[in-house]
Amino acid sequence: MTDLDQTHPAIADLRLRARRRLPRFVWDFLDSATGAETTARRNRGKLDEILFNPAALFGELDYNLGRSLMGRDYALPFGISPVGMSGLVWPDAELHLARLGTARNIPYCLSGVATKIPEDVGPLTDGRGWFQLYPPRDAEIRDDMLRRVKASGFDTLVLTVDVPEPSRRERQRRGGITHPPHLTPRIFGQCITTPAWSLETLRAVRKNGMPRLAFIEDYTGQTGAMSSTAHAGYMIRTSPGWDYLRALRDGWDGPFFVKGVMVPEDAVRLKKEGVDAVWVSNHAGRQFDGSPASIEVLPAIREAVGPDYPLIFDSGVESGLDILRALALGADFIMLGRAFHYGIAAFGPKGAAHVVDILARDLQANLGQLGLPSYEGLAAKLAHPPAP
Repeated sequence: MTDLDQTHPAIADLRLRARRRLPRFVWDFLDSATGAETTARRNRGKLDEILFNPAALFGELDYNLGRSLMGRDYALPFGISPVGMSGLVWPDAELHLARLGTARNIPYCLSGVATKIPEDVGPLTDGRGWFQLYPPRDAEIRDDMLRRVKASGFDTLVLTVDVPEPSRRERQRRGGITHPPHLTPRIFGQCITTPAWSLETLRAVRKNGMPRLAFIEDYTGQTGAMSSTAHAGYMIRTSPGWDYLRALRDGWDGPFFVKGVMVPEDAVRLKKEGVDAVWVSNHAGRQFDGSPASIEVLPAIREAVGPDYPLIFDSGVESGLDILRALALGADFIMLGRAFHYGIAAFGPKGAAHVVDILARDLQANLGQLGLPSYEGLAAKLAHPPAP
């Protein structure tokens, strides 16, 4: 068996193989941002600017790579972010990733616009799954969704607040994707050139039908093909306000996070409203092309909410070193979405598992350079600490 750590030792290697194995319409759906994609590039560039001072002559280290969040101990300081239509990237991706999260003791967050319903995925999370909600405007639909999510075994609710309107995602539009996918001559031609994905997808389609927004369609009844940026989810969703947030907080028994926060004042108010953790994110540049990098605003948000309030971080993370950068600037936990989907597109479930190994090995390698056995003391190792 091929040693993936020798042939594909970095997330970038998995990304390259995934690009070759996926039809263009799927690749553009997974990999694109919005506008000129400058926010996505800014995420990467600003992470690269964060430098550490390496240490010397500190002896052998006994590493502890684990991390606690909300009273729960995880094996590593990162988890699997929600990605819509994961099952289009690779059949049954949601099921594979949920099993991976449970096996490796890292959190998995199911998207509200996944190809699997909560009842399929929740039992695989050992009662530790997270569920990301795109908020429906109808209170009865909202309450029924929450009931189903909780009954399925998810213990943490994540409200995404950075999608008040559908973004343009021009590259995704040019790729020609619809929800559910519609087999046009153009799409068929792309599938012919990617036989591994096509054969695996064909087997899944024969068993379960075309990948679709299964949870959302339970409430819309929509089955016809729609634009990827105006899919069935937009038929029932709303742009939530503070009253909506309070209703969710009151209606959910368990940890409640808010994802898509980029402004310190918003984070402070969310804390006061009883939100258990804020998720600092610019949606990896997929929603707004005029945003700062998520890592740029993280220190100010940490300063605003105080040292003990839980902060989750995503956007642009591609390595263990990036995870250390975010931890040093105030994050408590890091989430990655595309990386795991590059892995599963490249090699199936073993590719997603390889992402965990890549990140864990990179965390230890870089902690060793800093002379640290754990994440304590990372901020003191920054070469250019951010201004308070």
